[in-house]
Amino acid sequence: MMVNSVKQAFNNAVEVVATSEALFELEQREIRGVEFTTFRNGPKTLRDILEFCKNHQDADFIVYENERYSYADFYRITSLVALRLTQHYGVKQGDRVALVMRNSPEYPILFMALASIGALAVCMNSWWTSEELEYGFTDSAAKLVFADAGQAKKLVPFAGRLGLQSVVVRGEAGERDADFWRLIGVPSDVQLPSADVEPDDDFAIMYTSGSSGFPKGVVLTHRGAISTIQSWLFGLKVSARLGWSPAPMIDKNGESFQPCSLVTVPFFHVSGTHPGILMSIWLGMKMVICHKWDPEKAVALIEREQVTRFAGVPTMSMELINAAVSMGVTLDSIRNIDAGGAGRPVDQVATIAKAVPHALVGTGWGMTETNGMGIGLRGEEFLANPGVAGRLQAPLPQIKIVDENGREVATGKVGELVFKCVSNMRCYLNQPEATADVLRSGWLYTGDMAFIDDDDLVTIVDRKKDMIIRGGENISCAEVHAALHAHPSVLEAAVFSIPDERLGEAVGACVYLRDDDTVSEAELVQAMAPLIARYKLPSKIWFHEGQLPRVGTEKIDKLALRNKCLNLSLDKSDG
Repeated sequence: MMVNSVKQAFNNAVEVVATSEALFELEQREIRGVEFTTFRNGPKTLRDILEFCKNHQDADFIVYENERYSYADFYRITSLVALRLTQHYGVKQGDRVALVMRNSPEYPILFMALASIGALAVCMNSWWTSEELEYGFTDSAAKLVFADAGQAKKLVPFAGRLGLQSVVVRGEAGERDADFWRLIGVPSDVQLPSADVEPDDDFAIMYTSGSSGFPKGVVLTHRGAISTIQSWLFGLKVSARLGWSPAPMIDKNGESFQPCSLVTVPFFHVSGTHPGILMSIWLGMKMVICHKWDPEKAVALIEREQVTRFAGVPTMSMELINAAVSMGVTLDSIRNIDAGGAGRPVDQVATIAKAVPHALVGTGWGMTETNGMGIGLRGEEFLANPGVAGRLQAPLPQIKIVDENGREVATGKVGELVFKCVSNMRCYLNQPEATADVLRSGWLYTGDMAFIDDDDLVTIVDRKKDMIIRGGENISCAEVHAALHAHPSVLEAAVFSIPDERLGEAVGACVYLRDDDTVSEAELVQAMAPLIARYKLPSKIWFHEGQLPRVGTEKIDKLALRNKCLNLSLDKSDG
């Protein structure tokens, strides 16, 4: 095969799909003063996507524990909830309504109901502490919140002061709340309330940790989300033309079965809402919701519901495979095993492909700020290039690799990945300076250091931002640093990533204590626990004798310190 032949074949397939199918016809459109490539046709808002439920009617949509909802059920319930939001709670177009709950059927119901009436879902991290949630409510100014009973407890310390109205949708034992679900008794012919929603209206605020130490509210639009889903569907068409499609969804008896996705990631992430909720509705997929990750339970669900797509952070894939092997299950229904949130270890790719040869193994890169749009690779090309992040998702985005002055670098050279697409966020909520810093003339400066090769394959090599990604969760070093310094014995501290076999990265820290003070690692972690979420707590803290090392600018030399600490751990393990 000639060099770049795959690249040429890919580009040819993109051209054919874009020019032969009306759904994927392209046009140039000016949005917020910037010209973007967009789709001319297709749904314009998430309200339009909700209407796709009528195409699937009695097919299963949501499976959760012992509950099952068809598409007809979901459309009816969502319409009733939308009506109740407007009539009972007084929610108007543009209002912000918070969702603070673990994965359950109520999340997609409320998410789509809010979008359909032009309100914004404020998707807050259900793992946040009470203090972190208070910040989120103060920042978003949401006054109405839907929560499960466990998360509602965290709101009590500040709900009165901020004037929050809290509605519980699930009880302590995970049961449906009777008051919330009483609306199902309304006659089934209730219509979705009318609303004049435009494509470039905001539909959600999703929080992502930033290097400043405080989570940033990412403001997303209807057009941005739909552009991502439509591009993923475009990608399926391109793959089909290239012969890269998964095996047909036909069981051992020759019977076809419904495509089905197992949702293992939280709905407060774009990796939960967009492929889980939005793409499922568009395609008529069944969505099996995991309330909590459990590999053996996941295997059982895959077998019972004939799950065709599994996605999660890379560690989940291996835990699933290991559980399946121990249970003697071959996962015959699986057609795609995708990963995101962290780089998939190179040796993992071949292992999974061997264990589940009938599935396409894939990887992807995207951000909350891009509505999940980005880079990806699957199948044989990924097996041949297991260290890459993938190929740019066609046909809407553009990418550049630039140096510190914003100039493009040569092919193969490392620089910052910048990304231009109509899917990019509108802004960071209440942070005009941070928005202007990362979003310039439509180009999003991602903070990821990368290079692109002659075949247009992108490799992510490092992060410019001071961030740790633990099992797909972004953790700000500055936030952990502040929590460490809240302890009176800590004089200096440095926070950095440390390798973790299961999660990819974990939080590490090194501290220098005040003279004559003594405090144990466990005591420091215990003191931090009320201030930040559990997943942000350091897995390992080293104690440094004397001032922490500096670089020429007198900043703490975190790289040298990290290497020193990790070498100390290696020395101890060797000893």
